[in-house]
Amino acid sequence: MTTAEKNIEQSNVMKTHQNEKQKPDFATVTLDEPIVRGDTTITTLTLRRPNSGSMRGLNLMDVMQINVNALQKLLPRISDPTLTEMDVAKMDPADLASCGFEVASFLLSKKDRAGYQ
Repeated sequence: MTTAEKNIEQSNVMKTHQNEKQKPDFATVTLDEPIVRGDTTITTLTLRRPNSGSMRGLNLMDVMQINVNALQKLLPRISDPTLTEMDVAKMDPADLASCGFEVASFLLSKKDRAGYQ
């Protein structure tokens, strides 16, 4: 391997390491109890990191404390497939908690997230 190739490989490793430290934009939650809508069964949810617009009308502390009412408003805005507030209201409590933990972790600073992982 030439010096140039070694430098490129080392640069790629550093970029990968830096990307791992950045805040993730998405999290996948596998549901213990699937959500059934007609012929469709939802077994996993992809949650995206909320931005200020998706948090409108919500109290940040309520979201951080995994408040059920806050999650009922927020999850439909950030989930794929998109949930309804009624879907969230009918979720198994363990699944709601899993989603809430992921949402709360999105809101941690990089420093706090490093200590959390």
